[in-house]
Amino acid sequence: SDIIAFEKAYCEYRLNRIENALKTIQGASQQTDKLKELYGQVLYRLERYDDCLTAYRDLIRNSQDEYEEERKTNLSAVVAAQSTWGKVMPEDLGLREATYELCYNSACALIGQGKLNEAMKKLQKAEELCRQSLSEDSDVTDEDIEAELAIIHGQMAYIMQLQGRTEDALQLYNQIIKLKPTDVGLLAVIANNIITINKDQNVFDSKKKVKLTNAEGVEHKLSKKQLQAIEFNKALLAMYTNQADQCRKLSASLQSQSPEHLLPVLIQAAQLCREKQHAKAVGLLQDFADQHPANAAEIKLTMAQLKIAQGSVTKACMILRSIEELQHKPGMVSALVTMYSHEEDIDSAIEVFTQAIQWYQQFQPKSPVHLSLIREAANFKLKHGRKKEAISDLEELWKQNPKDVHTLAQLISAYSLVDPEKAKVLSKHLPSSDAMSLKVDVDALENSHGATYVRKKAGKLTGDNQQKEQGQGDVKKKKKKKKGKLPKNYDPKVTPDPERWLPMRERSYYRGRKKGKKKDQVGKGTQGSTTAGSSELDASRTASSPPTSPRPGSAAAVSATSNVIPPRHQKPAGAPATKKKQQQKKKKGAKGGW
Repeated sequence: SDIIAFEKAYCEYRLNRIENALKTIQGASQQTDKLKELYGQVLYRLERYDDCLTAYRDLIRNSQDEYEEERKTNLSAVVAAQSTWGKVMPEDLGLREATYELCYNSACALIGQGKLNEAMKKLQKAEELCRQSLSEDSDVTDEDIEAELAIIHGQMAYIMQLQGRTEDALQLYNQIIKLKPTDVGLLAVIANNIITINKDQNVFDSKKKVKLTNAEGVEHKLSKKQLQAIEFNKALLAMYTNQADQCRKLSASLQSQSPEHLLPVLIQAAQLCREKQHAKAVGLLQDFADQHPANAAEIKLTMAQLKIAQGSVTKACMILRSIEELQHKPGMVSALVTMYSHEEDIDSAIEVFTQAIQWYQQFQPKSPVHLSLIREAANFKLKHGRKKEAISDLEELWKQNPKDVHTLAQLISAYSLVDPEKAKVLSKHLPSSDAMSLKVDVDALENSHGATYVRKKAGKLTGDNQQKEQGQGDVKKKKKKKKGKLPKNYDPKVTPDPERWLPMRERSYYRGRKKGKKKDQVGKGTQGSTTAGSSELDASRTASSPPTSPRPGSAAAVSATSNVIPPRHQKPAGAPATKKKQQQKKKKGAKGGW
C-alpha cells in the first residue's frame, strides 16, 4: 500500500537492504517529501552521486521548513564525495559555512582536489565551530565533545600523512583510537591508515589493527573504494607476514571483484617473487597485459623491473620498447640508452634516439624536448666514435638556430676530427673575442660561496718588505730534504741484514722462543698421554705408596712392601714447622690485643 510506502522503504534502508528500499520508493505512486528525503539518502548509499545531487537540489528548491540546514549539509556531503571518489571538479554551491558539518564537508572536497593546506585550515575552523556549538549545551561533557571531534581529527591526521608528516599523523591516529569512538567506520579507516604507515615494519601492531577493520557493520559505513583499499592492504600484510596462501586467496578474491584492477595482479606477482618464482610472475603479468591492453603499460614496466632483477637487461629493453605510448618520453629514452650502453649495444641505443627524434619531428617539431634529444644524441655519438652521424645532428641543430654559439662550437670541434678545412670555414662564423667578452667581477667570483680558490687579502707592505716582495715574489722556496737517522750500533763495515724489514717470526733464522723445562713437561699432548718426565711424577713407582688395587700376578710385590706405612698414616714432613709458625703468629697478634 502507498500509505506505508515510506515506512517500508525506511525499514529496508535501516536493515541495509538498499536496493529493495530503492525499488519500494520508485514503486510508490505518490512521491511525498519524506520519500524524496529518503530517496536522496538511498542514492548516496548506492554511490549514485549525480542523481543524488539532483534530488537534493530539487528538495532545497521546493521545500521551506526547519530542516533546510540539514539538507544543505547533505548536499555538501554529496559534492565532497564526488570530488573524493569520482574525481569530479566540484561546483561552487554558494553555501555559507556557518556550521562545523559544512566546514568539514568543504574540507573533504578540497582534499579530493589535492588542496591540502586549504583543507587543513577548513578543518581547524570546523573544530573551532564544533567546540563552540557543543559547549553551549550544558548536558554535553568534554568526552562527548572529543568524541564528536574524532572524525575531524581523523581527517587532519590523513592530511598530515599525505604531506609526509607520518610521525604526527600516527600520534593523532593513536589518540583517536584511545578515545574508543563508537563509529566502527572511523576506527576501520584509522586502522587501515596506520597499517599503510607501518608498511612492512611493525607487523605485530598491524595485525592487531586489522581486527578493527573486520568489525561488524563496517561494510555498511564505508564506500566501495574504501573497502577495496582495506582489502588490498590485508593482502599486502599477509604477504609481509609470509602467509602465502592467505595472500593468494585475498588477491584472487579482489581480482574476481574487479578484473581490470592492477593491484591484485601485482600483489600476486610480488608473492611469487618472494617465493623465487620469477618466471611464473612474468607469465602472470604477461597474461594480464594481453587481456587488458589499456593497463598494459604499467604491467610491462613491472615485467621489465623483474627482468632487470634477474639480470636479463636485453629482454627488459625489449619489453620497454614494446610500450608504444612511452617510447618517445625522455625518461624512457634515457633508461633505454643507459641499459643498452651497459650491454655495449651502441647501435640499439642510437636507434632509440632516432625513433624518439622522428616522433617529435612528426608530431611536435617545435618542442624543446625535440631539440634536447637531438643534442643528447649528438653527444652520445661523439662519445662512442660516431663522428659523421653526430655532425649531421649538430648541423640540423645549427640550421634551426644559427645564433646558437654553443652548437656551432660543438660542430667545429666535431669537424676538426674529421675535416679540419671545414672546421676552419665554420670557425669564421664564431663571434669575435671582443664581442664575446663578458663583464665579470673577478673579486666577487673569487669570494663567492663554493669557490675553489680563496684570494688572500693583501697586507700592508712598507719599505724593504715591499722591495723584497716585488723582487722575490716569483721565486719559490725549495724545501730541504732531511737526512735519515742511522741506528746507534750502525757499523759501515758490516753489511746490513737483508731480512731486517721482516717481522722476527718470518725471518729464515728464527728458531722460536726458548721455553722452561717444567713448562714443557706439564700440559703437553692429548689427554692420557705421557711425557719424558712422567716416571718421576708417577706415585705408584715410589716406595712410599703401594698400588691402589692388586693386579693379576702381583701378590709377591704386595707382600714385599707390606711393612711400609700407608700414606694416610704418614705424618707430613713439614708439620712441626708449620705449627711453630702458627704459634708465632698467635703471639704476635696477642701483643696488639692487650
